Amino acid sequence: MFNGKKIITILAVGLLTAGAGFAQSLEDNWNDFLHYTKIGRLDLATGYAQAILDSAPNPVEMLNLSEKNPQGYAILLRVIDSAPEAKLTELSKEILDIIEQGRFVRRTDPQIITQEIRRLSGTTRGQIAAVKRLQDAGEYAVVYMLDALMDNSRKEEWPNIIWALPQIGRDAIRPLAAALQTENVSVKVEIIQALGKIGYPQSLAYLKYIIEKDESEELRTLANRSIRQIDPAVLTIPAAELFYRLAENYYYHAQSLAPVEDANFANVWFWDKNERKLFREKVDKNYFNELMAMRECEWSLKADPGFGPAIGLWLAAYFKAEVTGVAMPDYFGPGHAEAMVYATTAGPEYLHQALERALKDRNAYVALGVIEALATNAGEKSLFYRVGPAQPLVQALAFDDRAVRYSAAIAIAAAAPKENFPESKLVTEILAQALGQTGEQINDKSGMWNEELADSYALRAAEVMLELARTRNPVIDLSAAKDSLINATNDKRPEIQMFAGQILARLDGPDAQRSIAAMALAETNPLEIRMAAFASLDISAKLHANLLDDEKIDAIYSLVSSKEIDPQLRSAAASAYGALNLPSQKVKDLILDQARS
Repeated sequence: MFNGKKIITILAVGLLTAGAGFAQSLEDNWNDFLHYTKIGRLDLATGYAQAILDSAPNPVEMLNLSEKNPQGYAILLRVIDSAPEAKLTELSKEILDIIEQGRFVRRTDPQIITQEIRRLSGTTRGQIAAVKRLQDAGEYAVVYMLDALMDNSRKEEWPNIIWALPQIGRDAIRPLAAALQTENVSVKVEIIQALGKIGYPQSLAYLKYIIEKDESEELRTLANRSIRQIDPAVLTIPAAELFYRLAENYYYHAQSLAPVEDANFANVWFWDKNERKLFREKVDKNYFNELMAMRECEWSLKADPGFGPAIGLWLAAYFKAEVTGVAMPDYFGPGHAEAMVYATTAGPEYLHQALERALKDRNAYVALGVIEALATNAGEKSLFYRVGPAQPLVQALAFDDRAVRYSAAIAIAAAAPKENFPESKLVTEILAQALGQTGEQINDKSGMWNEELADSYALRAAEVMLELARTRNPVIDLSAAKDSLINATNDKRPEIQMFAGQILARLDGPDAQRSIAAMALAETNPLEIRMAAFASLDISAKLHANLLDDEKIDAIYSLVSSKEIDPQLRSAAASAYGALNLPSQKVKDLILDQARS
């Protein structure tokens, strides 16, 4: 029940909110929001917060207001941290997002950055302020600073720009590293020296690459000097190895390599040789680290084409990028192949490297992609490849994701191993599990398992088991899966039923043959299932002779002697009956039953 006091309060809030939205300025709404938040009138504060958002404020103006009132900005953050009221907290987060957007817009504004670069050549006070603004611009400032260094009309500014460049700090490293591809030697000198002064290890690989590959003795000497400023110990390490280490750091999302947080995207930097300038490609943050890991692996291979570990890591990073579900970046270009194409082209050595990493990281998606690639074109020796003391594919049989286990077992079985290995029984067990997997049994919260996948694995397991049975593989003993195969003769999926019958036909034992006969005789089964079962019974009888009991023999005889059943079914039953090679008494009865004399 509403009382009078509550009604008055609601009306007051409504009037204040309406007034705030239509009569007050953005600054008034901001100040009132802060005031009522501070005194604990959260109902009124919520109204003014909503009014701020309803006015669609300019992000830079919102940022300016927050900077004019640092204590008020602190109140906003406190509301978000303490969450005193759900609605107010939600609105406060939206206001903070707008402020952060304003911060990004202002710090990346090309006009402001250009002005600040020119201010570097002004008064000492202006120079200090300009450096601070350029540091705030971070990687975006580097583009315009390098442009200025390549502009001969601005030579008088160069000493100040060179002085300021390393002060941009860590955010400058990615664009500076890309700009090392410039052919302007004087600019390259300044980039090398700036990287040394910035002093972060992510520059080391690029500097070592110059020592190993650049023709200029001056540049090699400067690169050596810059490395000594950062970490002299790496001078003995090849550039390929350093790029690989950097790629691993990206792959594992090292915090020191994270992009700035005030944007919902990240930048991958490139050097345009024709335009002689830097350009950036905006990419989704969800896979920025994986894309950078791929790039560093590519540089590793440029440094040393024989550095194989970079290939395995590149493949893992590509699969890891794909799992995000985000479309690949524009710089990949149209027709860029998917990870699986590269994986199936790669040799088993690199695939096993990627698989070992995925298993160690417990990354089911990467492991699954690599195993599927191995299954496509790898033979027995390739599948049992060792990475150190480990056999990654065999290890995958014990992985905690069922799709990975199933794919590993299918890949091993498909290779038709000829030499015994300790886990052969486990392969049979997993194939049997996959065969019996149905959509109804799904209880998976990972999002990687569904009914379609369950059916697909059941079918693939059945196909590979049939091939093993046909070729009488000496290593993978399917008799251990007999119970599962017998159960599969009653499966709701026709393909699985028929496969089960064909596999059982090649396994010895009365229970195998009798389950095939039961499938053939079951009137509830469709005609195609029954005919397929009789065909399997025909094979079983030829391979193992008659193992049926009298009851089933009589039932088959009834079908053969009946004139009312489908002729095709009768013919299939007759063929199976003949293959059983029964005593002549039954055949005599069949002949005499049709005789008219």
